[in-house]
Order: sequence, then C-alpha cells, then structure tokens
Amino acid sequence: MSKKRVLFLTLKIFSVDGGIEKVCRIVGKVLNEISIINSLKLSIYSMHDSKKIHKNIYFPINLYTPFSGKKFSFGIQSIIEGFKSDVLILSHVNLLLFGYLIKFFSPSKKLVLFAHGIEVWEKFSDKKNKWLQQCDTIICVSNFTKQKMIALHGIEEVKCVVVNNCIDPYLPRPLTANKSEILLKKYNLSHQNTILLTLSRLSAHDRPKGYDKVLKAVSELKIEFPSLVYMIAGKYDAAEKLWLDEIIVEKGLQNAVVFTGYVADDELADHFTLADMYVMPSTKEGFGIIFVEAMYYGLPVIAGNNDGSVDALANGKFGLLVDPDNQKKITEAIRKVIVNRQEYIPDHEELMQQFGYETYKKHLLQVFQLN
Repeated sequence: MSKKRVLFLTLKIFSVDGGIEKVCRIVGKVLNEISIINSLKLSIYSMHDSKKIHKNIYFPINLYTPFSGKKFSFGIQSIIEGFKSDVLILSHVNLLLFGYLIKFFSPSKKLVLFAHGIEVWEKFSDKKNKWLQQCDTIICVSNFTKQKMIALHGIEEVKCVVVNNCIDPYLPRPLTANKSEILLKKYNLSHQNTILLTLSRLSAHDRPKGYDKVLKAVSELKIEFPSLVYMIAGKYDAAEKLWLDEIIVEKGLQNAVVFTGYVADDELADHFTLADMYVMPSTKEGFGIIFVEAMYYGLPVIAGNNDGSVDALANGKFGLLVDPDNQKKITEAIRKVIVNRQEYIPDHEELMQQFGYETYKKHLLQVFQLN
C-alpha cells in the first residue's frame, strides 16, 4: 500500500518574517510530525523563497522546495505534484488557482485553504469565488474571519473551521524577568517609567493598528502619570514618522515617546520584558498573534473588540477588549492597567493550554484527518 501524499503550497516561509509566514513555518512543523507518525509523503513548495539556505528548525530541508519567484515553474510543479497527492493545503487565497485546477481534473483530492485575515475580507471576482467554492475545508484563524468568509463569499458554515494561531514553539523565554538595564540606558529610560508597548510597522497602510490613538491616550494620561512612556517598536517609513512627530509635538509628548525602529528577533523578548503593558487597539487583525506573544511574556494586553483580536484575547479572558473607535474607552483601559497592573497579567498556564503548540497540532490533526 502506497503512502498517502500531502502537498503544502505557500507563497513565502523564510524570506519574510510576517504573521502568515510564521503560521506557514509552524504548519510545516505540524505536517512533518504528522507525516512521521502516520507514514505520509510530505512536500512543501514555496513560490517566492530563494534557493539559498535559510535557517530552518521547523522541518527537514529535504521536504522543502523554493522557487525563487518563478511563478510558472512553481505552478507547473505544483500541479504535477498535486495530481500525485491525496491532500492539497494552500497557505493563502492567492494560491487558489492551482488548487482549483487540480481539483477540477481530480475531484477526489482534498483541498484545504488557510484564511488569515484582510486577504479574504473583501468580495472576490466571480472567477475567484468559483475557485474558492472548490475547497473542502477552510481553516479560519478567528471567528471574525470565519464570519467574513460566510457573509462575503457564501461559503457553507460546515466548511469553515476555526483554528486559532499558536505561540511559536521556538519563541524564546526571556533570560530574566527583570527589565534590561542595557535597553533602559539605550532608550534613556528608568525603572520609574511605566512603559506602554506597540510592535508594528509604521505606514499609512498600518494605521488601523491604532498607534495614533494610543498617542492621544498618553497625552491625556501624562498629567496623572508623569512617568508614562509610549514605546513604538518596528520599522517606519519617513512619511508616517513625520505625521506621528507632528502629533507628538502638538501634544507635547517629545519626552514621552520612543521609536525603536526595527527590532531583531533575538531582541524581542527583552523589549517585551521592558514594557509594562501591550496596547494595540487595532481594527484589522485577522487574529493577532502579537497579542498572544505579549501575554506569553507576562504583559497585560489591551486590544480592539471588532476584529480577530477578540479570539487572541479569548473574548476578554486574557486581556482588555475596547472599542477601537472610542478614544475615551482606550484611555480608560490604559488607566485601569496602570492603576492595577497585577490584576490584568494573564495566567501563563491557561494561556499555553489555549494557544500552545500541542493544542494547535491537535486541532490541525483533526482538520487534516491524515491518520
């Protein structure tokens, strides 16, 4: 009896460090472990990753074929391998054409799609919607995204399964629970400062993260809490930085805001530990793994209540959910955490039970049905 074959198609895995790419790495790890246990033949194709060797601790490199952006070669090889496979898993809606072609000529193949967030929150063309309907299962990373799939694309509810993203099993724990003296000195801060943190790229496209609203909240709270500091971590473009600088000057926050710029992966743990809370009243989170990571590092979290952030905070079990369009509510939530921070620190064991890797693996195993 021949081994069951599984093909996992992705756009990128290692060449970018975004949320979807992180999901792909972890899914690759899950599929590899499932394939070992159940004697499956697994192949992982990446359209845009280059052939240079990437640091990969998630799955054996022999399972992985990068195509360096050669879409035609990727497409042909994906279709050939797809015809040989029993299960085809698509990491992104932009790979639907390949799944549709394989399914059209070989209807017995099982076709699974991951739906992450804004890439599926708008109506598709009739052609793309036709491709979408061929999916047997759609894994939605949050209930919010599931409802979007049903309402916008007419997907049967029975096809949509919610599997929340998980904490990367290789995410490092901080070496110490104490604030880094090196970072305090680097950013001209002290142990007396109460530090709010947001980790995000800064561009007009990323304004739905709500960092401008946090700035306004800080300006209101600064009189009551003069040691308050807002740290915004992540790359920024010149235009967005200029816009934010204008707000900072207008609100008199020149000494209350720190822009770190890009933070390397090996420095993230120390930056989380440096902060006293994580605040990001976003309106366009497909799930918001950054909230879970912040809670993993012991931070109280404030998030918006109108997108996938609700799932990341387990409907408010692990943090404060606020109306992201209500400036007063955002300010009040930050004040609550400042005054009584210990009350809002999430329980680490419960967090891991809900968003740990083994829980995620169990859920995906049930969805893929590869045993």
